[in-house]
Amino acid sequence: MFDYCVIGGGIVGLATAMRLLETMPGISLVLLEKENRLAQHQTGHNSGVIHAGIYYPPGSLKAELCRKGAAATKVFCAENNVHFDVCGKLLVATSAAEMARMEALHERSRQNGIEACRIDAEELKEREPNINGLGALFVPSTGIVDYSDICRAMGRRVEALGGEIHLSTRVSGIRETTVAVDIDTEGRSWRAKKLIACGGLQSDRLAMLAGLSIEHRIVPFRGEYYRLPPHKNAIVRHLIYPIPDPALPFLGIHLTRMIDGGVTVGPNAVIGFAREGYPRLSVNLSDTADIVRFPGFWKTIFAHRKSAVEEFRNSFWKAGYLKECQKYCPSLGLDDLLPCEAGIRAQAVRKDGTLIHDFLFAETERMLHVCNAPSPAATSALPIADMIIGHMAIK
Repeated sequence: MFDYCVIGGGIVGLATAMRLLETMPGISLVLLEKENRLAQHQTGHNSGVIHAGIYYPPGSLKAELCRKGAAATKVFCAENNVHFDVCGKLLVATSAAEMARMEALHERSRQNGIEACRIDAEELKEREPNINGLGALFVPSTGIVDYSDICRAMGRRVEALGGEIHLSTRVSGIRETTVAVDIDTEGRSWRAKKLIACGGLQSDRLAMLAGLSIEHRIVPFRGEYYRLPPHKNAIVRHLIYPIPDPALPFLGIHLTRMIDGGVTVGPNAVIGFAREGYPRLSVNLSDTADIVRFPGFWKTIFAHRKSAVEEFRNSFWKAGYLKECQKYCPSLGLDDLLPCEAGIRAQAVRKDGTLIHDFLFAETERMLHVCNAPSPAATSALPIADMIIGHMAIK
């Protein structure tokens, strides 16, 4: 019997396993991952941004965990030779309405304890000659990294501390007893005193597999990107984001410097019909059936029908996508938008159609399921792990 079993080889699962072994030396731990490598889904398909935490409601878990996580991520990278770059972020206002929202965002940054400064159009042009705007909010602590590199470093650390990592190990059954949790996989069974499930896109299914009663479901949203051609890699010096519209659930299309030197444009946010289908037009019949049978899905679509139609249109109409980019980067053309692999966000949705924007956990005497770990979960992974461990230690 293991002391702990962790399900999920993304960054939250790996960080949790690593922290457990660091804080409780001598425990036995096994991590089970259904894919043949670590960080294959959300962690390996995100924008690679180390978020500062400027957007999130003051007092929320997202705000607290992101602020702590940004610092912890940079320390971990420095200690484990993972390359990162603190390049800063500019949130660019292109209209009077966005200038007003920028002021509100500046106040929120102050409440969250995040350094941010307003700059006018002239200074914006000095900093970013290819970007147009009436003004911007500069967040100097935002950085970029490849979170897959972090996961590989965490995996090495887990094994060095005596933990076991088993890839290509899909969980098919979870049963809690008074003394342990039994975990079935294809060809083998496992037993642990406590279980922590960090299933990401499959988190609701793992919770139901374990017999938990949950009121939400995961609805996959595809984030589709384009990549700029290499000769445009120097088009920006910072990350360039629009001022977000609080009426919309996502942040809008932005220019993101990548740690490999490239620049991506995106993402949009369209309903995905396969939780793990990254090519365009991917469809998984089981995933699609789960979505359409869930009443919260239809209520979400109705509540956000205008933006949903626009996002879907831009998914198939590159010129519409380009128009969004040209609001702040007018020099971009259609030929600059090259193919790039999509990401998929595991968006938790309640039965009433409400999008769950903060972290959500479900637990029993011997299990804790991370049911929703929204962006910035990758940035926040280390303090999420510390919170999970502290909570389980109290129990």
